[in-house]
Amino acid sequence: MIHLDRYEQRWLWATGIMLVIFVLAIAVTALVGGIEVPGVSVRVNPATVGTAGPFASPGLRQLGPGRYEAYIRAQIWTFFPNEIHVPQGSTVTFHLTSQDVQHGFYVAGTNIHMMVLPGQVSDLTATFRKAGTFPFWCDEYCGLNHQTMAGRIIVDPAR
Repeated sequence: MIHLDRYEQRWLWATGIMLVIFVLAIAVTALVGGIEVPGVSVRVNPATVGTAGPFASPGLRQLGPGRYEAYIRAQIWTFFPNEIHVPQGSTVTFHLTSQDVQHGFYVAGTNIHMMVLPGQVSDLTATFRKAGTFPFWCDEYCGLNHQTMAGRIIVDPAR
């Protein structure tokens, strides 16, 4: 049997309690904050993704009242399109892919943050309840002009 000093036992207990608190905090944040893990829906050929299918003419498509799909193609050093307009209160499903290297997609002020990899389509759904401009950018280093890879989502006020 291992003998532990009382001081050491207290630190082990404190560490264990902190771990439980951190796990609970993550679980509550995920459930209350609406965190959604991006998924891979389709595999695509990065060499031809820009010539056929929805990524050949990326942009916003309306599915129904207040429901949209946004197809965005990442390519060194830009997003196509780099500006999207949606009405306030809209739910948008983002479909992203890359035709060259690994990129990131982060939209400030939202829970949208995902990896964009060549050969796969990443999906994530978000609802834009507030009007305003939400900048997005690549947050994975993708080469020399990485800092220029940005755009914005403009949420137009409800009428």
